[in-house]
Amino acid sequence: MNRRGLLAAGAAAPVLAAPNLASAQPQILWRSAGSFPKSTDVLWGVQEMISRRVAELTGGAFQIRPFAAGELVPALQVMDAVGGGTVECGYTAAYYYIGKDPTLGFGTVMPFGLNARQHLAWIHHGGGAEIMQEVYRDQGVVALPCSNTGAQMGGWLRKEIRTVQDLNGLKFRIAGIAGTVLTKLGVVAQQLGAADIYPALERGVVDGAEWVGPHDDEKLGLSRVAPYYYYPGWWEACSQSELMVNTRAWEALPKQYQQVLEVVTGETTVWSLSRYDMLNMQALRRLVAGGTQLRAYPREVLAACHKATQDTYAEIGDRNPRFKRVHTHWDRFRRDVQSWFRVAEDSSANFLAIVERS
Repeated sequence: MNRRGLLAAGAAAPVLAAPNLASAQPQILWRSAGSFPKSTDVLWGVQEMISRRVAELTGGAFQIRPFAAGELVPALQVMDAVGGGTVECGYTAAYYYIGKDPTLGFGTVMPFGLNARQHLAWIHHGGGAEIMQEVYRDQGVVALPCSNTGAQMGGWLRKEIRTVQDLNGLKFRIAGIAGTVLTKLGVVAQQLGAADIYPALERGVVDGAEWVGPHDDEKLGLSRVAPYYYYPGWWEACSQSELMVNTRAWEALPKQYQQVLEVVTGETTVWSLSRYDMLNMQALRRLVAGGTQLRAYPREVLAACHKATQDTYAEIGDRNPRFKRVHTHWDRFRRDVQSWFRVAEDSSANFLAIVERS
């Protein structure tokens, strides 16, 4: 049969109906509580994207309705709501809950720790996911990495930091283990949700605050209430957030839907990290052009913070065997992977920074 005959035969053949995926699969509707406001478009965008992609990949059979911070539960109580079964899942950062177990900090980031690529390497290929399973299980959740901000900034200050002594008595909004570290240097550390940072700075409730980086900080308007913008954010060389799923809800979920969530959260991790890298460079230019005073933390201050960090790790490890076990595993990986980065990546970046300095 010639080509025209083949086409005619094809046109005459009965059309097979496409399978109705939605009717062939279990119909599931979840709610997702969130720790981030809608004004933080990348962080909130991840939560929206998870909901959209899950629906797309299941033909609408698996629906997740996203809620921003405060709409279902307070921003810093999402893991509690998920673990307790109030909601099926939630989008949050594990280090918000170190009061329950300081080991949770390793799920997000640790001071003077791994950058985004290194953290993902530890989680996915370095045994990080396996060693953290027990930590999350005790909170009643399964944690799926779903976003990463990349390296963060060192915060907004109402006054300059020139010496270690300038930290003494400083009231500073900060999350995670870094707050414990800074208290050793006299800082009064406070943890606040995103919506509370601007008014706290404006009223002088805090003298400084860190949030994420130029893009998100600009949206919160922090440059209007604190003129000095510091770097590096030594406490957050990256910051991973997770889709936390109630353990019983996860176990009841069909295997195919579990795989969909794993695939989608992988997509959103790449999307968020790459988007932040693009948006932060643009926002930083605007902030500086608008009068923001960019400042580097003095080496003396960084050295004091580094020592306080190592002391903090040792002290927590002495009280908490689990923390010590995870820290030992994490720190061994950190030293190994950083030795590789120093050879292949840092050397090139440092050279370019020197020869192309303008």
